[in-house]
Amino acid sequence: MGQVGTDTFDFGADPGAEDVTKLVTVSGLSATSHIEAWFHHGDTTANNGTDEHEEAAALCPLACKYVSATQFEAKAMPLAAQGVGQFKFHWAWSD
Repeated sequence: MGQVGTDTFDFGADPGAEDVTKLVTVSGLSATSHIEAWFHHGDTTANNGTDEHEEAAALCPLACKYVSATQFEAKAMPLAAQGVGQFKFHWAWSD
């Protein structure tokens, strides 16, 4: 069992945004589930294109944390606080 999906981090309009978190709602998680998030080259948002998503993949580590059977937290940690605007991310979890 597991799920896959996409969501968006919003770093805001001002350069220098620090860590950003997003609660993702799913079903069936357990404390032993494996949860991953990543940026994908080719994705775009209203204010960041494919090049910015590729740069984010290299310069913005992502981490996931189990919260409950219906939620996990995805966290983006841009190096040198360079997050600006919205970035699409992909996620997956499995038992």
